[in-house]
Amino acid sequence: MTSKRTNVEVDGRQVSLSNLDKNLYPEFTKGEVIDYYARIAPVMLPHLKDRAATRIRWPDGVDGAKFFEKNAPSHTPDWVRTATIPTPGSSTGRDTLDFVVVDDLPTLVWCANLAALELHVPQWKVGPRGGVRNPDLVVFDLDPGEPATIVEACEVAHLLRDLLAEDGLESYPKTSGKKGLHLYVPIKEPSNAERTSEYAKAAARRLADEHPRLVVAKMEKRLRKGKIFVDWSQNNPAKTTVAPYSLRAARRPSVSTPVTWDELESCADAADLVFTPAEILDRVDEHGDLLEPLLKDHRPLP
Repeated sequence: MTSKRTNVEVDGRQVSLSNLDKNLYPEFTKGEVIDYYARIAPVMLPHLKDRAATRIRWPDGVDGAKFFEKNAPSHTPDWVRTATIPTPGSSTGRDTLDFVVVDDLPTLVWCANLAALELHVPQWKVGPRGGVRNPDLVVFDLDPGEPATIVEACEVAHLLRDLLAEDGLESYPKTSGKKGLHLYVPIKEPSNAERTSEYAKAAARRLADEHPRLVVAKMEKRLRKGKIFVDWSQNNPAKTTVAPYSLRAARRPSVSTPVTWDELESCADAADLVFTPAEILDRVDEHGDLLEPLLKDHRPLP
């Protein structure tokens, strides 16, 4: 089967698109995926800028096999920015990898054309001359253990927000796009990269100690039933979190969506916080980027 190709110009770059009518979701084509990413780019790109992107690709759609791609493939255009990052202990056996940095619309469209449905980024940025800067974000992943749902995660998010506020920190929520929530805290880069992970772990354990019937902060899965696991581990410099506005792979396309605290407070059903690509574009028209404070409101860790 030959690939149908369409050459387009995106902000002055030539991008070759293929198989635009191929279904990457049962009722959502590759062309629609690319269109979504092109339209969401104004609010998404600032959260990808200067961050080494891990792309999760589904070349045969969500019903097919996926693979994680950290290294830039050999066919990467020369105009795509890459950053050589140390990866000690990597499963690839290499000490460094050349990550793609999604700084502009042509790169985002190029990734979408490769069926990179999900984009995941770390809490740190690449330095202006290469290398890795210390984190400027702390993130908590609130993961419900059945039969708990995102409804209980909303309750825990408020408790965590109050705990962080006691330390002088503001926090901002988004859905994971699946069953949980992410809570972000913009911080001034600490002198020690491990400091954010240490702080997040301590905060999660404080919350679990204060609310043991609702919250667990230990990794053992057997402890999570009916509770919200406050996962602090994504602050490890080697870990990533799905980027704001990224699609998620599921039967229907959903999006990791910035939400308001009022929406979390009024959430009565898990379906209340599931958003389609079309709904996200409408939300951005109405609210702008609810996570814009992450780009500028950096406060020191206590």
